Amino acid sequence: MIGIIDYGMGNLRSVQKAFEAAGNPATLTRDSQELCGFSGLVLPGVGAFGRAMENLHKLGIAKKIVEEVGGGKPFLGICLGLQLLFSRSEESFGNLSEKGLDIIPGVVHRFPADLKVPQIGWNQIVVKKDSVLLKEIPKDGYVYFVHSYYVKPYQPEVVLTTTDYGMEFVSSVAVDNVYAIQFHPEKSSTLGLKILKNFGEIVSERRLG
Repeated sequence: MIGIIDYGMGNLRSVQKAFEAAGNPATLTRDSQELCGFSGLVLPGVGAFGRAMENLHKLGIAKKIVEEVGGGKPFLGICLGLQLLFSRSEESFGNLSEKGLDIIPGVVHRFPADLKVPQIGWNQIVVKKDSVLLKEIPKDGYVYFVHSYYVKPYQPEVVLTTTDYGMEFVSSVAVDNVYAIQFHPEKSSTLGLKILKNFGEIVSERRLG
């Protein structure tokens, strides 16, 4: 079973329904002790980076995520859930003083002032690296975005896809058992459901293995 982490941020029910549509039952949870009982974990989210981290710490989930990821459990971050995996964000104070989970070394920046934010709507992903998460995904497919910030990994080898929005930014990453996407698979039609199905297969293969 896949656990969707409920920390009070975002459209969790939509993500849950999308997983079900992709053939992968998923359960919402906000109990940090329950996380170890799932075969795979998902961290979605829409909203402010600082409040999200505050909620994760209050619920005791932040530390547990790091432990579960360190133990090799498949993990998927979606939108804000991608950004929270990084070391620091400039969202709240305009500098990089806001600490993230620091699972993927790198930072979170706001789009330049000359670009309209948030970016809302369909945009193209360009596949830079093969991954089981992107199995049978077109190398130039379109997905749905809603965001004002983007991630900048310190290690370029973690980048799976990039997207052009007046500048090239990283739209998905993978490090070992950790996968994360900036776009919303639950709003990305067939392509988004395929990505969720692929993650479900990653979870199943690890469990059976």
